[in-house]
Amino acid sequence: MTVDGEEVPFAELFLALAEERTHLVLPSGTYFALDREELRHLATLIAEARDLDDHPGEGLRISHFQASLWEDLQRLGVATAQAQEWEQSVRALAAAGSRTEHAAPALLHATLRPYQLAGFNWLAHLFEHHLGGVLADDMGLGKTIQALALMCHAWEQGLTEAPFLVVAPTSVVGNWAAEIRRFGPDLVPVTVMGTGRRRSTSLAELADGADVVITSYALFRLEYDEYAMIDWAGLFLDEAQFAKNRSSQAYRRARMLPADFKVAMTGTPIENNLMELWSLLSITAPGLFPSPERFTDYYRTPIEKHGDPDRLAQLRRRVRPLMLRRTKDQVVRELPDKQEQVLELDLLPKHRTLYETYLQRERQKVLGLLGDVRKHRFEIFRSLTLLRQASLDMSLVDPTHGNVPSAKLDALMELLEDVAADGHRALVFSQFTRFLTLARRRIEKAGIQYCYLDGTTRRRDRVIDEFRSNAAPVFLISLKAGGFGLNLTEADYCIILDPWWNPATEAQAVDRAHRIGQTRKVMVYRLVAKDTIEEKVMALKARKAALFTNVMDAGDFESGAITASDIRELLS
Repeated sequence: MTVDGEEVPFAELFLALAEERTHLVLPSGTYFALDREELRHLATLIAEARDLDDHPGEGLRISHFQASLWEDLQRLGVATAQAQEWEQSVRALAAAGSRTEHAAPALLHATLRPYQLAGFNWLAHLFEHHLGGVLADDMGLGKTIQALALMCHAWEQGLTEAPFLVVAPTSVVGNWAAEIRRFGPDLVPVTVMGTGRRRSTSLAELADGADVVITSYALFRLEYDEYAMIDWAGLFLDEAQFAKNRSSQAYRRARMLPADFKVAMTGTPIENNLMELWSLLSITAPGLFPSPERFTDYYRTPIEKHGDPDRLAQLRRRVRPLMLRRTKDQVVRELPDKQEQVLELDLLPKHRTLYETYLQRERQKVLGLLGDVRKHRFEIFRSLTLLRQASLDMSLVDPTHGNVPSAKLDALMELLEDVAADGHRALVFSQFTRFLTLARRRIEKAGIQYCYLDGTTRRRDRVIDEFRSNAAPVFLISLKAGGFGLNLTEADYCIILDPWWNPATEAQAVDRAHRIGQTRKVMVYRLVAKDTIEEKVMALKARKAALFTNVMDAGDFESGAITASDIRELLS
């Protein structure tokens, strides 16, 4: 297509139509209206294509998520209505004055620690005023028990006749039901274990008579229309980082579900960038930062790119009333220390030679793709992953290199032999299940007892109970399968075999052992191959950890009280 002889980039035209813009401006400054006969058929096709899945390929493809999701919601009237209702609730909160302090509900069969009681009262205050928030307590501090306290309180005080909905990772659904039976035995929990085709009853029938309905993110996405038809007392998103991406279906469903009270529960509300925090707040507090573009321009860019301390302080003030975060250091004085150590390992000579060969090949490949990172993201990621695997063991890259010794496996075995000999127990994490398999073989050969868990493990609970109840000193766990939902305080050693550039993921793994109930000092070892991509990963991880600490862990979020100043900030 051309306009007055000037070529119109098809990708820009396509995206403009998808975003339903009225005009398109060309680099020369020429602009023209998009509402014209020649383009209407294409615009109609794009609208119809929103229901199709996007698949990566060589050519240009436009996913329905690439058009602004926020604009879609505004056209539906959802975003505007939710933001207005939220603001009305904030004004009601301002008029209500001070917060009522509640004792722990009698229906809760547990003794709350002081900070947990404060967390419950914070949740109750928000619930009573139809507001939501982010419960961002450090991992292992009992976010589940605080949520259960609120549920027991609501039912005990007759504040609701509708059930609460809990959306959690699949592996944690059963744990939620067990926790309710243990600490809230008077509540009736119902777990959704499959889609309607596999169930004998409808979702509405399951929810009828239930006090708490627990489902997975996958089932929540697949049967959202049914969930949206049910009246819910509130929504709890457990491990809410699953909804951090505003382009995902999990985010969209949680954002649109009709419920006055929504709580995002996660120890890691920021894993990569500030937009993840925006996503969680747009679900739980839809009127706080209504526009993602405005949030990016005003907060994200100045803070992330320029380190603007004033904008950071302002963001933290705005967020504080609707986020509650306590760290272990602040509230659990009796928790034993956690000592962390990075073990830098030199690759053995043959391994080093092969690694350098692959490094040069992948470096040339990636540098040639950086002109269009978005188009080549899968190829780039594949090369980076290959180099990470080559840092571990060359047989992961090419099975013909199976005879090349791995310094990392040698170091692991030295650690585990000492752990077993001294009566300690260790959790061993890797992102790569094939590397865990190699470690497994070495452990078997050494005659050391172990347990093993990855995403393919059946009867996950049985494997976990086996480690807890027997004397096996080693538990091999894939980072994805065991990064959340586990309480393994029986172990006092954590060994991270391959660093990952997301510090929150590693922290979640370590805190399987370093949490309430731990009575011994926890030793954490990170094995890093020197002069490899792993050192670059560590540097990147440090930068991301600094962003998280600056926003989340510099104080201010530990108080659950909402002041008049807070109200002004919420409405400003």
